[in-house]
Amino acid sequence: MAASTARTALTALGAVGAVAAGSAIWGIGIERYLFTLRRHTLRVLPEDAAPVKVLHLSDAHMAPWQRRKQEWIAALAALEPDLVVNTGDNLGHEQGLRGLRRAFDPLRGIPGVFVHGSNDHAAPSPRNPLKYFTGPSKIKVTAEPLDTQALDGYLTEDLGWTPLNNAVAALQVAGLRIDAFGVSDAHRHWDRLDALPDPLDELRDTGEADLTIGVTHAPYRRVLDGFTSLGADVIFGGHTHGGQVRVPGFGALVANCDIPLRQARGLSEWSHGLRTVPLNVSAGLGHSIYAPVRFACRPEASLITLLPEA
Repeated sequence: MAASTARTALTALGAVGAVAAGSAIWGIGIERYLFTLRRHTLRVLPEDAAPVKVLHLSDAHMAPWQRRKQEWIAALAALEPDLVVNTGDNLGHEQGLRGLRRAFDPLRGIPGVFVHGSNDHAAPSPRNPLKYFTGPSKIKVTAEPLDTQALDGYLTEDLGWTPLNNAVAALQVAGLRIDAFGVSDAHRHWDRLDALPDPLDELRDTGEADLTIGVTHAPYRRVLDGFTSLGADVIFGGHTHGGQVRVPGFGALVANCDIPLRQARGLSEWSHGLRTVPLNVSAGLGHSIYAPVRFACRPEASLITLLPEA
């Protein structure tokens, strides 16, 4: 009887080990390369407006050798988006801008907006990947600085995109006026919501927008509440990686911020006060080079087609 019990225990242990090994092989060797385009439709435009295609990119965490990711992103230009929304964490290595150029160059000339994540300023550093599941990641003040000025120069001067780090702007997109505002990385407490109301009032004094969007890297509740109060019609965020490792049938285990786990990836709604607005949180295109895994959470970009309200 004892021998039979021991054999059963060893068999169960072997099965668990095989599942764990298979999951690791899938997450590290396969799924993190299975790039996916999520498509959504929102009815938020004025009556009789033409459709507007918005390409939402986030969390590329680019390293120069990541050719498959670079080629996949570059191919998104064939979608012919009318607007690109980039929610930060573009760099994943001190030479990451080389890879970004290969990825983003085909999007040159398409109107775009962007905000910073922490990895647009500081390189990732080695850490125990299991700590990711203990709560929001800690800030490392000793991280190696990145060339943020070169990144911003490329995004603004080469691609023609508009920075929204604690700033506002008006854009002409597909014959519509889109007012946009955003904050820098809320995970690092660089967000300055108090810097937005006065510039927004001045911007609105110049004319009425057909659509207003809010852009943030980290979708913390305080930011989403503030954006809703400031009149955003659609909010875009990133940062969460969708949980990066999800449990099938359950979803994300962590969001790396205080957003509800059910909203750590995809299109949902955010309510504050008397307003409810669409919120798209991208699970992102990459991961830290020190945590190269995706499980039940493919790397992604989003194509959101905006249509007239019903």
